Amino acid sequence: MGAYTTLTVPTAERMNRLGGRLAGLLRPGDLVLLSGELGAGKTTLTRGLGEGLGVRGPVTSPTFVIARVHPSLVGGPALVHVDAYRLGGGLDEMEDLDLDVSLPESVVVVEWGEGKVEQLAEERLEVRIERAVGDDASDPAEDAGDPRRVTLTGLGSRWDGVDLAALERD
Repeated sequence: MGAYTTLTVPTAERMNRLGGRLAGLLRPGDLVLLSGELGAGKTTLTRGLGEGLGVRGPVTSPTFVIARVHPSLVGGPALVHVDAYRLGGGLDEMEDLDLDVSLPESVVVVEWGEGKVEQLAEERLEVRIERAVGDDASDPAEDAGDPRRVTLTGLGSRWDGVDLAALERD
């Protein structure tokens, strides 16, 4: 059945912390698919994930290298951070990247992977990040924090019983 929740994240700092808390739920072999417009906070969330997993950093956008491997500094899984924006061929191109890591032993985070890499794993966590500006976009207090609405959907039995709503507790 999986798991589902929607959170409001008011600042980039809180997005980073959300990533750190999410890292506590992840295990080797997990695929996290991030979607959202440019500047939504995908890399900020991934930076927090990397900090939470205790990997070698810094975690930055892999736009120009397409994929970056961050080995664990604490004996945990490596973080494989992929930017699929320019991957037209999806899974085939992903396999051609010749990543120096075993994907089943890593946490794989793919930005812009929607419609391209779902075949990597039937069980995955899909994270959609959207600007949370309501109907009254002229409210300066709302624009000041530039809040985001983060929808997390765990697909497959891997996510059964996982309390994604607990991620909101700061």
